[in-house]
Parts: sequence; structure tokens; C-alpha cells
Amino acid sequence: MVFLTKIIEKPVMTSLIGEFDCKVDAKGRIMFPVNLRKQLEAAFEKGFVINRNLHQKCLVLYPISEWTRLNKKLSKLNRLIKANDVFVRKFTGGATSCEADNTGRILLPKALTDYADIKTDIKVLGSNNVIEIWDKKMYDEFLNQDINIEKLAEDVLGGLNFNDDADE
Repeated sequence: MVFLTKIIEKPVMTSLIGEFDCKVDAKGRIMFPVNLRKQLEAAFEKGFVINRNLHQKCLVLYPISEWTRLNKKLSKLNRLIKANDVFVRKFTGGATSCEADNTGRILLPKALTDYADIKTDIKVLGSNNVIEIWDKKMYDEFLNQDINIEKLAEDVLGGLNFNDDADE
């Protein structure tokens, strides 16, 4: 008896990095930064989902594999529980599929650019597994907030064991 084994290949997403100054054209399109495109490799051709950020007035561009992974987790929430239902609706409500055109431009939906107060000058950031799109002025204001980064690092990272190789 012969058994065939199907190998399921999980997409490997590199940690996206970089901060890029870009412009929004008159039609609401941005030229995707070449450096980020190289980091995404084949994922770039598969498309994205763009949505509002939960905590800041900016947009989040999810490579489709990341959006699918997140959506699988959301689909496990019991929508008969009101808080779950409201959260899923609020979180996914603005989500929009988008693909780059032949020249590497991505159309930003008007409703989302209005939400994030995106004008002409923007910052595009590699942010681990997603890409953030900010109005440049809003991003500068965010960076200039008086935040104690030492305390924040301690609060967020203090309980992690950085000597543990289990994550590699």
C-alpha cells in the first residue's frame, strides 16, 4: 500500500522594515516603495488588504497571507456574543482588497484616506508583518509625542526571555 503525503507549505513572511517618503497622486495612488517590494518578494504579486489601524489614525496594508491568517483567528470568535460581533464588524468594516498595477502603484480607497487624514505627503513603514501608511504630518506628530520609551520597552518586553532560542 502506498501512501501519498501532501506537503503543506506555510508562507514565510520576513520582518518588513524601512521608512519611506512617498506621495499620493491626484487619483489616490501611491508608488509602492521598491525596497519594500523586494522584501515582500512573491507576496507582492498576490495582493493586499488595506484597512484602518486600531490605535492610530493611519492605514495598515496586510499582505494577503497575513490578512488570511488574521481572518482565520477572527472566524473562531463566537459572533453570537455581542462584543465579538461588534469587534469583527468594526475591525473588518473598512477592509478593502487591493493590488498593485503594472507600475507598482496601489490605489488607496478614499474612505480610508479620509479616515487617516492622508493628503499628498505620506510615510510608508515596514512594521514587522504589515505595512503602515501615514500622512507625513500625522506621523511626525506621533514621533514627537512625549513617550518614555525606556518605560514602554520595560512594560512591553520586560517579561520576555531574549536568551530563549525557542522562537528561531
